[in-house]
Amino acid sequence: MTDNHTSDVETTTAAISVLFLCTHNSSRSQMAEGLLQTRGNGRFTVSSAGTHPRQIHPLAIQAMAELGIDISEVAGHRAKGMEEFAGQQFDLVVTVCDDAAEECPFFPGARRQEHWGFPDPSAVIGSEEQRLAAFRDVRDAIAARIAVYLQDMRAHEAATGQM
Repeated sequence: MTDNHTSDVETTTAAISVLFLCTHNSSRSQMAEGLLQTRGNGRFTVSSAGTHPRQIHPLAIQAMAELGIDISEVAGHRAKGMEEFAGQQFDLVVTVCDDAAEECPFFPGARRQEHWGFPDPSAVIGSEEQRLAAFRDVRDAIAARIAVYLQDMRAHEAATGQM
């Protein structure tokens, strides 16, 4: 006779839901979404939104493509407003620009909210190469912050036995 009862211990871990917020959802929050989605090893459900969304900046798309990450509309990305996420629950909401942090100091439905401030690369004035360099710098800063977040998460899981 076979036992068809399931174990009391859940063997799958639910994805951690993360929402990145910025003013226009055109650069920083889009890059953060793409980076965490790619580097999170399938452990995250990642979204991004803006308080006043515009289209995704072409230099953000280009900077991410250099890492092999496609955040273009062809890949299904688009700028979204915060209202699209009204009523949804998130494990973590991260504001990535100071304006969004001021405009949205509390996101309803966030279990935890953090601010990771990064400069606006679209505000840089100069040649195309200088502007692209600004997008690369911000992309790399976001990637470094996400690496710290993932490292801290692994350390917490190891310390609490939640691996």
